[in-house]
Amino acid sequence: MSTLLTSTTKRQICRYSASTRGPVNYKSEQPQQRGQRRGVSDYGHFYRNRQLEQYAAKEARRLTLRQLVWFGRSMTEDRLIKSANYVRTELPVRISHRLRDMQALPYVVVTKEGVAKVYELYWSAFEKLRKYPPIETLEDNTAFCVFLREILDEHGPVIPSLSLGLSLSSQYLAPERLDSFMRRMLVSRISRRVLAEHHLALSSAFHGRDHDPDGGDHVGIIYTNLKVKDSIQRCVRYLTEAADQSPEEKNPGKAVLRRHNVVIDGQLDTEFSYIREHLEYIVFELLKNSIRATASHHHGASTSPEVRATIAASKDDVSIRISDQGGGLPNVEMSSDLFSFSHIRNSARLDDSRLGALRNASQSTEGLMATVAEQLRKKRMRRPVPYSGDGQPDLAQRIGADVHAKVGIGLPMSNIYARYFGGSLELMSLDGWGTDVYVRLPKLGTNLEGIEV
Repeated sequence: MSTLLTSTTKRQICRYSASTRGPVNYKSEQPQQRGQRRGVSDYGHFYRNRQLEQYAAKEARRLTLRQLVWFGRSMTEDRLIKSANYVRTELPVRISHRLRDMQALPYVVVTKEGVAKVYELYWSAFEKLRKYPPIETLEDNTAFCVFLREILDEHGPVIPSLSLGLSLSSQYLAPERLDSFMRRMLVSRISRRVLAEHHLALSSAFHGRDHDPDGGDHVGIIYTNLKVKDSIQRCVRYLTEAADQSPEEKNPGKAVLRRHNVVIDGQLDTEFSYIREHLEYIVFELLKNSIRATASHHHGASTSPEVRATIAASKDDVSIRISDQGGGLPNVEMSSDLFSFSHIRNSARLDDSRLGALRNASQSTEGLMATVAEQLRKKRMRRPVPYSGDGQPDLAQRIGADVHAKVGIGLPMSNIYARYFGGSLELMSLDGWGTDVYVRLPKLGTNLEGIEV
């Protein structure tokens, strides 16, 4: 996959990664590649990096949920255009910080399968965004929204590609450095999607195209009276529907999941302002893990213990505890290792099945967005895999069919979603009995985005 890096890109990386590696040996390049590298204009190379340096020197203008809600209320044409121009100028700054992060990696890591692909995607998006002209009219904003959606769709493979590349590179990076890099990349990705999706939602609402089948008051993507109990119930329903739509022979836990009892208790009237997609992704993934663990631990039993979701609210925070009797985590030395992308902390990162699933997802045109809606949509679209003329499964269809294979991203992404606005996610295992997971989310909406420069 190193061929994904253009000769110009290689020279960019060389300039910034010299401190982390020795001189690069280009003898392994093919003659054609070496010729291309020599043909790059030194002036052009300097100019492109000068632009990157100018943007990377800027600080990200972080926002709070309260600011996003306040600005999005009572939307006018002038406010919508201001929102568009904020997104237009802020996204290339945030992307430039992550490009510099990648340029600081050892060269052997950047050229790994997956990482090289992400670098090219980020550089392309950076160039497109910094050159995009100012938005001055509603027609300009409509075109900008189309452009934003294209960028978001193009970046679908980022999560599986990064996870694949860093898993394959974990022998070259200390676990602390690898996880710190991955955390910054994923948090920054969430931040960019929040800005883009929020503006797209505000634009749709302004033009009267806002539609929420589940109802609920919201400003852009932020629900101002998000009922926690309703979100948990929605996730339970989603999981049951997903089981109903899966072939039984491929889902031996189907019957258990159908009749599995999830009890919701605590302060059931709790509501707060939050991004519903983030909350429900966390709850969906944690319930899915608990139900699977319980079904597996009590396999063959006539009944399975209930999974319990408890809601609590204080002055500053909303908390959810999900408890199961799935046997705990007996083979995990530290629960935080489950969030790690290093094979030293989490040996499952190098499982062939997981690497294969990541590779398939990274090659898919849809990629992996880390949303509940995506998982449900792909479950519903799953079909028998067709075969091509040579008797082999058609590649594009095989990728689509396999993209649901377990890639080990759910728990790390849930942790990052929880921490994005200053919350937390902690696991407590009682080996041989079960696991309690504690999610804490800020209630007041005054915490800035948790972006690391």
